[in-house]
Amino acid sequence: MSLVNLIVTLVVVGVVLWAINTYLPMDRKIKSILNVVVVILVILWLLRGFGLLGDLGSIQVGG
Repeated sequence: MSLVNLIVTLVVVGVVLWAINTYLPMDRKIKSILNVVVVILVILWLLRGFGLLGDLGSIQVGG
């Protein structure tokens, strides 16, 4: 993953999240849940991109 690709992706995600928070009329609770989900997904993407997190397909929940 190149540094330029990383920065462009983070800027795009930030602008999209800002636009959703600013222009879409939603309840405050839904917006906060959306923000938390996006932040968690970006953190997981960064960890996987830097090689600190392995293949996410091998994770099993329950049993």
